[in-house]
Amino acid sequence: MRFSVCNLGCKVNSYEAQSVSALLEKKGWQKVPFEQPADVSVIFTCAVTNTAAAKSRKMMHRVRRLNPEAVTVMVGCYTEVNDGLIEDADIIAGTAYKKMVPALIDEYMETGRKIRMTGSLDNIKYDNLTADTFDGRTRAYLKIQDGCNQFCSYCVIPYARGRERSMDFHDAVEQAKIIARSYSEIVLTGIHTGRYGRGSGYHLADLMKQILKEADGLARLRISSIEVTEVSDELISLMKEDTRVARHLHIPLQSGCNRILKKMKRPYTTEEYLSRIEEIRRELPGVSISTDLITGFPSESEEDFMETYRFLQECAFSFLHVFPYSERTGTEAASMPEVVPPAVRKERTGRCMELSRRLLDEYMNQMTGRHAVIIPEETEEGYTKGYSSEYISVLVPGTYPHGVPLEVVLKEVKDHRMYGEVAL
Repeated sequence: MRFSVCNLGCKVNSYEAQSVSALLEKKGWQKVPFEQPADVSVIFTCAVTNTAAAKSRKMMHRVRRLNPEAVTVMVGCYTEVNDGLIEDADIIAGTAYKKMVPALIDEYMETGRKIRMTGSLDNIKYDNLTADTFDGRTRAYLKIQDGCNQFCSYCVIPYARGRERSMDFHDAVEQAKIIARSYSEIVLTGIHTGRYGRGSGYHLADLMKQILKEADGLARLRISSIEVTEVSDELISLMKEDTRVARHLHIPLQSGCNRILKKMKRPYTTEEYLSRIEEIRRELPGVSISTDLITGFPSESEEDFMETYRFLQECAFSFLHVFPYSERTGTEAASMPEVVPPAVRKERTGRCMELSRRLLDEYMNQMTGRHAVIIPEETEEGYTKGYSSEYISVLVPGTYPHGVPLEVVLKEVKDHRMYGEVAL
């Protein structure tokens, strides 16, 4: 039996897609590229924006055209939205049923009856999906947390993934040890990673310390994303003490205007946000801090946007991930008045993306002349590329083994890219 897997979502989705692939391979099935003929096509869907949801639908229809005999399996967040637009799929497996995908495929093949496994996400337990191969990458993801209790007014994720829950502390350490045998860098990921272990007696910094202690050969440990309210003093101390912890924090902001932050139901003000990242920089000089931003939230005026734009400059982020606001049915923001026209959202997104390029250049220029350690992951046109601890993509001339840490000197920034040379 041949199967293919397509992931349309975040790092958490990517980890889950790899986990389900591993379960199918343990059955003796052969994984093939998504464009090739397969007996089963599994699509890990995303619902965070309208664009992501549309991609999920389009991918299903694409599979139907290219591979009409394949069993189609729709998995993940978009299946919980329940808008009826993926009912053509043979199997729909919601958030609580990902680990059951192999059994559901067997059932469908035996009965020929469509399967719909979605439902209440109340009190669901952590799924304990594991993965230890990641399509040849030098970085591996380890999902340690799922779900969210925050309920920001624009976000559908608490409704699609349920309440927060975490991987068992000892299970997470053991999985990290397995991954570290094959990968130089582990990225800890989750829907709300900074709230790992809440209620268990363990916190994120505790888990990171134990992984660093027990995962032999691990060169780098990175956090995918963390809220500003969850960057603890213990985490900062660990980053100071152990150079294997990446000196990069991706800290979502979403808006630099207090009025909009309040409507978004974000748990901080701009003053609190700026104060904390200034504290982080005092303790960790040169640390890279990036962020997420939403443009065109309901009632965001040009004055509100410019307040955000100025705040982004004041924060001096290393780069931005920018998204135009997307209405999600069932969220509080979807029914808010004073809708910002899509064209305005798009224009503001473009301005912020241009700012992001400038901020990245400024940050990289500050880093030139310094030594850095990159983990090579690909070679192209005579250059080897890898990421530094600060999540700077660095190109060095020559060919070097992928996955083996390499000390370099950061030499110059050209066309928004950092070029370096191997340190002698």
